[in-house]
Amino acid sequence: MLIQALRCFGAAPGDGNPALVIEDDASSAAARQAFARQRDTTCVWIDPAPQDGVAASVDFYYPHTRSPLCLHATLAAAQLLFARHGVTTPLTVRSAMHGQELGLVRSGDDLFVRLAPQEVVQPALAPGLIARLLRVPEAALTGAAQVASVGSPKLLVEVSAAANLHALVPDLEAIAAWSKDSGVNGVYAYCRHNGNVFEGRNFNHLDPVMEDSATGVAAGALSVLLGHNLTLLQGQAPGRACLIHARLSNGMVLVGGRVEAA
Repeated sequence: MLIQALRCFGAAPGDGNPALVIEDDASSAAARQAFARQRDTTCVWIDPAPQDGVAASVDFYYPHTRSPLCLHATLAAAQLLFARHGVTTPLTVRSAMHGQELGLVRSGDDLFVRLAPQEVVQPALAPGLIARLLRVPEAALTGAAQVASVGSPKLLVEVSAAANLHALVPDLEAIAAWSKDSGVNGVYAYCRHNGNVFEGRNFNHLDPVMEDSATGVAAGALSVLLGHNLTLLQGQAPGRACLIHARLSNGMVLVGGRVEAA
């Protein structure tokens, strides 16, 4: 078993969301879950390619569950796969759970994951529901909350200012219950800065200390929802500053940023 630790989406050297990349290990799903729980870190296993034209299969585990997709872990795997293959031209991997095709692209000093937007069903939102979930007055919210997805559907909710975003102390149990009933992977609250720069926070864990430092699937979903390229800041609450780029190109979404050894 080979294990390498990387940080992804860091706004500066030393920042970023951590991931462990594991190679040469044919352990069971249960053993992989136990390993991720023991290490208390997002883990991705690089397994042999399932078919020609695919560089590898990637299998994602958070400490609490297996996941169909994790973009920061995909970037970590991409760093090693580009080095292994000795190329800078795009590669393709496939997610182990759902077989989703993920393109890996290098652009300058950054790595990107290229993936397709997914169709979603908008859930019925009762009046005042979002304000209750986020524990804020209605006046703190802007526009209508909507679901979008590039592999993991998020309810995207705009708040009116960065101060309101930073002050959020949402009802995590209520969010988890609503998400399960609605087939949505949590609530992503965001605010606008200047130009196409946004800032966000992801709420899909019951424990507030587990809040994501970077949520690449949310950046991709937000770019799809808004219909333009964007830069997303995240990680103030966990104390790991992250910066995510999302680009739209020929009907696809590219989500990426910095990757470095931890």
